[in-house]
Amino acid sequence: MRSQFGEMSEALFLTQSYVYETMESAEARFKGEAPGYIYARYGNPTVDMFEKRMAMLEGAEAARATASGMAAVTAAIMGQVRAGDHVVSSRALFGSCLYVVEDLLPRFGVESTLVDGEDLQQWQAAMRPNTKVLFVESPTNPTLSLVDIAAVAKIAHAGNATLVVDNVFATPLLQKPLQLGADCVVYSTTKHVDGQGRCLGGIILASRDFIDKHVHNLLRQTGPAMSPFNAWVMLKGMETLELRVARQSGNAARIADFLAGHPAISRVIYPGRADHPQYELAKRQMTGGSTLVAFEMVGGKAAAFAMANALQIVKISNNLGDAKSMITHPATTTHQRLQPQARAALGISDGMLRLSCGIEDELDLVEDLAQALQYAEAFHAAAQ
Repeated sequence: MRSQFGEMSEALFLTQSYVYETMESAEARFKGEAPGYIYARYGNPTVDMFEKRMAMLEGAEAARATASGMAAVTAAIMGQVRAGDHVVSSRALFGSCLYVVEDLLPRFGVESTLVDGEDLQQWQAAMRPNTKVLFVESPTNPTLSLVDIAAVAKIAHAGNATLVVDNVFATPLLQKPLQLGADCVVYSTTKHVDGQGRCLGGIILASRDFIDKHVHNLLRQTGPAMSPFNAWVMLKGMETLELRVARQSGNAARIADFLAGHPAISRVIYPGRADHPQYELAKRQMTGGSTLVAFEMVGGKAAAFAMANALQIVKISNNLGDAKSMITHPATTTHQRLQPQARAALGISDGMLRLSCGIEDELDLVEDLAQALQYAEAFHAAAQ
């Protein structure tokens, strides 16, 4: 979509309101009888362009952009429920998603049940007559376990519920939840879509009926709108998304193989490797192994900290999906609010690190990891 000036780069419309030719035209727009924008909280040409392109990429009929990924998750779930309803979710979630399901929803009279996402029998057993939404991340954060999206979608639909999938770890390029039966897909576009550490954003993608019924009015009235500038930045990010994800996932696969053979590491988790416990499922529902690798250090938290602190190219950050490689310690960052028993149940040990692979040269990354692991080994030996 171009303006009358025919610009090559998409136009950036920074405006919070719009002008009407007549009072009658304003009335018609507010009634929904005439097309056009009303207010930036409701819609904006730049944001609209981003929504349309993301919908095409995902294969969705409609999309609504939000101020952040968590705004997208929250709206996608809360737009479907009211007091007396019930939500079922996989237990392995990003910390803020877990807060929404476990803490926020019950405040408003919506019960929630957490299940082991890998166990289809638990999904089935958790269903109730008042269950409205099933929510999953796949691959999960940070343990990279998988949920059988097609199978869970069948369980949801048999119980007249919907399935919402947080697909941020897989990206729209490596997994298509709507094609597998999901009703709604959410992303933090802060991650791979921007992919260069610049702006916050989120998006909800689904059928037009789903968006109109559950999302549109909630966003319009509560206001978690994406800024036009952020939408413009996301549009620029989309131009290189495929190139970046291909390079990142290639680097992740190479690094996972390197880490798997290192004596300082007790476990490597990567869906693209044959030793991943759900490798066959990964091959069925994903076209790549993800851009992230999780691994556990021999020596626990002290060794993990020593290794991460010794890295030179890879930076310590809790973000992911960036063009720059980043590493974080989930137990003390993204999942620190959980009790130790809850982290242990999710498989998040004190020695676990989550590596988000960037687009740097793979040999440079391997060399950086190798020297950091050598330092960590020496640190662990000295500590003993």
